[in-house]
Amino acid sequence: MRELIEQMAKALVDKPEDVSVSEVQGERTTVYELRVAQSDLGKVIGKQGKTARSMRTILSAAGTKLGKRCVLEILE
Repeated sequence: MRELIEQMAKALVDKPEDVSVSEVQGERTTVYELRVAQSDLGKVIGKQGKTARSMRTILSAAGTKLGKRCVLEILE
């Protein structure tokens, strides 16, 4: 899952070396925290949050397949 988020984010940004994903495990939920360069934040979020929503949908679908609940947070 972590690699999936990294791959999607690196394809969107200008500075792929600044992309990092950390994982916080919970009992039933896993939270993935995505950090990108400040200048690339808008590209990851997209117009009206459409890109971020799409990434969350893909992550949710992949998590459902594994039987886990996954949440994506985009941090500054």
